[in-house]
Amino acid sequence: MTPFEVPLDDERTQLNAFIEDYRGAVERALDGLTEDQARRRLVPSATTLLGLLKHVTWMQRVWFEECVGGTSRRELGLVQGPDESFRLSDDDTVASVTAAHREACATARAIVADLPLDTVVTGHRMGPRTLRWVHLQVLRELAHHCGHADILREQLLAG
Repeated sequence: MTPFEVPLDDERTQLNAFIEDYRGAVERALDGLTEDQARRRLVPSATTLLGLLKHVTWMQRVWFEECVGGTSRRELGLVQGPDESFRLSDDDTVASVTAAHREACATARAIVADLPLDTVVTGHRMGPRTLRWVHLQVLRELAHHCGHADILREQLLAG
């Protein structure tokens, strides 16, 4: 379901449609690329297309599993900060990072499925917030990084 299919639906349906749309978009940025292309650095930072997908996987785990679910980053086996979350290991592949992203998305959906948007969640280190706020933050981050992915993919395909 795309955001354009739910303009008159309830707020939760609309938020989910936008989040799902961006989740798919960040994965599609890797479509048809080789492993080398997906790992290629085109900017001075460690940002790569594969690294972006790894980061948004980490980001969603932080917001849904840590903030909403209440499980610490250490317990989840997550790196502590966002800069580290872009770093690729030798074992990271398009298939493995995509699978991890899909698993994180499925876990996120399950964690929030029965919670109202007004639920106050307390698992984030910076304090309580509503589930609505978490959804908006995840949407903001996904949209932000999809823009990065679009530009990187365009650079890769032009080169």
